[in-house]
Amino acid sequence: MACYRIRETFFRPETEHAQETGTLPADLHNGLQLLLARDGAEHCFLPIRSMQYLAVIARNEVVFVDANGGYAHQDGVGGRLIRIAWRPTGGPRESISAPLSYAIIYYFSGLAETQRRLIGETRAALRLQAARQRERAAPVRESCIVPMRRR
Repeated sequence: MACYRIRETFFRPETEHAQETGTLPADLHNGLQLLLARDGAEHCFLPIRSMQYLAVIARNEVVFVDANGGYAHQDGVGGRLIRIAWRPTGGPRESISAPLSYAIIYYFSGLAETQRRLIGETRAALRLQAARQRERAAPVRESCIVPMRRR
């Protein structure tokens, strides 16, 4: 199987539109970090096709870009604009099943509903990605049953 890396450029707007705090469910945070660990890179991508968004997952941040809009150019380089970012806040969790406190950073107005949808749709995209990884990792098994002939 071929292995390749995709290089993308993303621009973080200079100013934040708004910021709020919340808690990220443990299963969602753990799934994002597991996906990143399995990829083995500093960042990995998770397409959220139902919303036409892309999550860019790093150890200390998840950023979301809209695949249908928000393109910028600077110094001859083009890339998508980050719309929303999730950043962990506070100290370490008390257990792996505890929710994670995080900041939601909005770089544009009118994204509150998008943020609410991102929780559920990111979880669904993670499940789909995990199933695909299991399929790829599963060994190919073949069997052949040959009847014995009597002599």
